[in-house]
Amino acid sequence: MNKVDVIRAWKDPLYRATLSAEDLARLPAHPAGAIELKDHELREATGGLIETTFKTCTQYTYISRCCH
Repeated sequence: MNKVDVIRAWKDPLYRATLSAEDLARLPAHPAGAIELKDHELREATGGLIETTFKTCTQYTYISRCCH
């Protein structure tokens, strides 16, 4: 996998979903660390103050932006 494909796989979840299991196994770890946090990891990182209400929406953004 060339450098451009590796970076694209790190940034683009749709492209990453098209990769074979073999390609995913060869993909180096993202230098910034985890790309996504699971709900329990997010709650732990914020001390339990933020809960997700949708995939890309936190409770704060849901109340302040999504409902208006």
